[in-house]
Amino acid sequence: MPTQARKSQPPALSPDTFPVSGEDDDKLREECGVFGVIGLTDAASFVALGLHALQHRGQEAGGIVTHDAGTGFNSARRFGYVRDNFTDAATMATLPGSIGIGHVRYSTAGTKGHTAIRDVQPFFGEFAMGGAAIAHNGNLTNALSLRRDLIQRGAIFQSSSDTECIIHLMARSMGRTIPDRMKEALRQVEGAFSIVAMTRSKLIGVRDPLGIRPLVLGKLGEGSVLASETCALDIIGAEFVREIEPGEMVVISAEGLTSYRPFEPVRPRPCIFEYVYFSRPDSVINGRSVYEVRREIGAELAREAPVEADMVCPVPDSGTPAAIGYAQASGIPFEMGIVRNQYVGRTFIEPTEQIRNMGVRLKLNVNRSLMQGKRVILVDDSVVRGTTSRKIKDMVLEAGAAEVHFRVASPPTIWPDFYGVDMPNRDELLAASMSEEEMRAYLGVASLRFVSIDGLYRAVGEPGGRNPQAPAYHDAVFTGDYPIEPTDMMDQGFRLKTAAE
Repeated sequence: MPTQARKSQPPALSPDTFPVSGEDDDKLREECGVFGVIGLTDAASFVALGLHALQHRGQEAGGIVTHDAGTGFNSARRFGYVRDNFTDAATMATLPGSIGIGHVRYSTAGTKGHTAIRDVQPFFGEFAMGGAAIAHNGNLTNALSLRRDLIQRGAIFQSSSDTECIIHLMARSMGRTIPDRMKEALRQVEGAFSIVAMTRSKLIGVRDPLGIRPLVLGKLGEGSVLASETCALDIIGAEFVREIEPGEMVVISAEGLTSYRPFEPVRPRPCIFEYVYFSRPDSVINGRSVYEVRREIGAELAREAPVEADMVCPVPDSGTPAAIGYAQASGIPFEMGIVRNQYVGRTFIEPTEQIRNMGVRLKLNVNRSLMQGKRVILVDDSVVRGTTSRKIKDMVLEAGAAEVHFRVASPPTIWPDFYGVDMPNRDELLAASMSEEEMRAYLGVASLRFVSIDGLYRAVGEPGGRNPQAPAYHDAVFTGDYPIEPTDMMDQGFRLKTAAE
């Protein structure tokens, strides 16, 4: 691989990344967030703020690359939270320049807790026409076959990341400019990608033809911004301009913005789970407030699955908007019956077995004064393995609740996602092996209902529900309808949904 940018040395770190509760392993997680700026003095500080706003998209590691006329390309990559690594003056002084990009990462299940610093993005490459850095949100579904082919042709990989394939493909391109080489490289990949990249003088943003992962454009004074979500524009005071369209590449320089369409056009299918869980509730996607969509999902759920109860209680924080919508539509009082401890992170002072067994109690506590003798509706965004849901139900009953009814603001999660989401194998997904009644019995709740796939689509603005002939969103985790065949996983034995399923 080409030479690396000059980078400051990461501090010595403990290998401990133990999750303090089973809740950390019982949620679907986005794997990455990206952010970039051009035309702003002290670009690294803006990138750090943007990454802080995107921290929910990746808590394991982060990195920033900038360019300065005097020092060239500069890089800092760290394990842990942005706030712990990119706020001190000494680190930020190593990242001068008015152009920069950044990345936050949450690794895949196979490498979780064992990420090497070489896997932390952005990645940097030196080409004949100059250097370039790249940060990628998504997943290339043909990365393994690409990697094998590139290695056979002499490429030397330095990381386990699929993103490095793009660097090597660019290195082999005969394009005259970095954007031209990137276009050629991305035409050879399959899967989901929202990319921010930079040269010495250009900021580049690309979104895959289906638009599976989000990417937005903002403006701050004379500078321009690219980000995974609008909430990252808000934190630096940038104005939202528009979304990067599916299949679009934008190249931003001092001369302005140029838009390209390097891919064959297809019908977009952005990921519907961005509304359900991944994005921050204060973000806007496709012109719709994520918070308002989640609230409407709760209202749909109340209409589809009513039950007599005394209170509606969210599983915080992700279940809160849907619980508000359920309460408003049903007329049942909304109560914060479970309180989250906001000061417990993904590491703890001593990962002893006793602490591990405390489970979700380290993060969540039941408000006992509200629960005594009450029929409680618990609202959560999803059920994956079901282990956390069982523990929360037990806590509510132990606090004196008379009944617990579980309502889920997404359809059953039956299939894995291969487009940039960390999640269990299919045989670990509760809904893949159990009916709704079997799940109810397993969770030990009085009733269990999920919002229907049509109800979810109505909540995101499709009044007719899901069109099975032309679905508007990527919803494979619920339906098994993969818009891009997961080539690498099929080579390893994964089978697609059959007509009988």
